Amino acid sequence: MADKRRVERSIKQLQRIKTWQLVILFILSCFVAATFLRLNNIGMVERRAAVVSADDAGDKDAIVNRLYDLQRYVSAHMNTDLGKGVYLESSYKRDYQAAIDAAANDSNPNGNIYKKAQEVCAPQFTRYSYAYLQCTTGELAKYPAASDPASAVQKPALSNYLHSFVSPLWSPDFAGWSVLVSLILAVMILVRLVAMGVLRAILHRHYKSI
Repeated sequence: MADKRRVERSIKQLQRIKTWQLVILFILSCFVAATFLRLNNIGMVERRAAVVSADDAGDKDAIVNRLYDLQRYVSAHMNTDLGKGVYLESSYKRDYQAAIDAAANDSNPNGNIYKKAQEVCAPQFTRYSYAYLQCTTGELAKYPAASDPASAVQKPALSNYLHSFVSPLWSPDFAGWSVLVSLILAVMILVRLVAMGVLRAILHRHYKSI
């Protein structure tokens, strides 16, 4: 009888907090967690856009500062993964154009062949692309004096213009704590259901044995 009373007492203690109450708290915490996770991601997107804007403006100091802001934010907040990273396309285009301009200073019996290629290809493309490079190379190849005109231009390494930062799996911010609360509530619900099932099974077996 003592064991029976102990089991019944345990069941009553578990029933003080209803399962549906825990489920409601879990749903609310999940909503809060999703909101803060979304805000973290929005913060990353805004800082990434600031990097791109600084890159388009061509301000090197601003680019460095915005990259630092982005790195600091991403490394301190969860759900801020950059995916493939942020690519400084405008910087690459400027540096590639500088390399072409430098090569254009070389003497050539056909004149400034790089400038001629630019005059043909630049109006066709609003931004640097593989098609733009093919056009430039094709125009340079029309002048036999340049045996390998494309090799005269030292293209910048693409890896120097791609920046990616690691986002933590969990961070001690509003998003992180709300996710942790949701996990704790989920565990409590699961443990409660399992415990109730086990206690009821023990009580049922006790009755059968009487």
